[in-house]
Amino acid sequence: MRVVIAVDKFAGTMSSPEAGNAIAEGWLSVRGNDSIVVVPMADGGPGTVDALAGSDLSETVTSASVDQYGEPVPVTWLLIGGQTAAMEAASVCGLHLSDRRSPLDGDTTGLGVVLRDISRRGIGEVIIGLGGSGTVDGGVGMARRLGARFDSDIRAVGPAPRWMDHITATSAVLDLGFDVVQLASDVSNPLLGPRGAARVFGPQKGASPDDVERLESGLTRVADIAERDLPGGPWRESPGAGAAGGLGFGAMAWLGAEVIGGADLVADRVGLDSAIAEADVVITGEGSADASTLEGKVPIVVRRRSGERPTLLVAGRITPEIRGHFDGWVELGDPGLTAPRDEARKAGALLAAGDLTG
Repeated sequence: MRVVIAVDKFAGTMSSPEAGNAIAEGWLSVRGNDSIVVVPMADGGPGTVDALAGSDLSETVTSASVDQYGEPVPVTWLLIGGQTAAMEAASVCGLHLSDRRSPLDGDTTGLGVVLRDISRRGIGEVIIGLGGSGTVDGGVGMARRLGARFDSDIRAVGPAPRWMDHITATSAVLDLGFDVVQLASDVSNPLLGPRGAARVFGPQKGASPDDVERLESGLTRVADIAERDLPGGPWRESPGAGAAGGLGFGAMAWLGAEVIGGADLVADRVGLDSAIAEADVVITGEGSADASTLEGKVPIVVRRRSGERPTLLVAGRITPEIRGHFDGWVELGDPGLTAPRDEARKAGALLAAGDLTG
């Protein structure tokens, strides 16, 4: 039997390769003659670069930049085949980079620094994973660092959220020489409104109710001015415009970027379909499989691409609305497991023995 294991990271406990290999070890402890293929997966958030690292001839590159609060940070990104740069927005302005939680005082300037470095290297294709950011600036900090002009009726100094509700005009960024910019996102939220960047993601990043209103006002002004002054819009209602605190919008407006489901983008890059074509059974998983999984995260994308093949799920937590989408599942318990690899191995053994819930 040929088994393909394509799981996302188990956030805070195991990377995608670690989880996949642990499940494989457990399976082989029961069915030692089976053939196992582990295909690392991600959805655009942290772990995306790791998943893509084995997809082509690739090398890691480090650029000096700053985090969302202006503190120096080394940013590692992936050069694939000498012509594609893949990076995570979270690596430069991620929530995990600082204990500070103040989205009014942070922006995406550091992402602009890294993109400028990539541009200087003559790279034509850029992939940016949008998950896990700690900013809500609509990509204004990034665009300004890349040469976009922002006129304002106050002195525009400091982090973008402090002045972006006073923007009166903007311009395109300087030519970076990018032929393609793809945004890998695991959410489809618009920029504004009850499902938008400020109201949904602002509180997760430390915004108070008053901060959320300030951020919503600023993003509204950014959208009004950018869609008036730049060609190609409107973008505010586009799926993914609200991703990464509106960075999806900013990259579409100032970089001409395209938002693509992160799990689908990674699946295409790592050759998931080719692996599945030879499979008898497919195993997928993530730390917490819940309603958000159905919005395009790794397990549901793997399930869809598996077609009629039996597809099994391993997760730390599995909510009821997920279970009917899979042919069987093993729930590990608390996603923050104290011995996660042992639990993943145990799950692999249970799957191989047919000891499933479902």
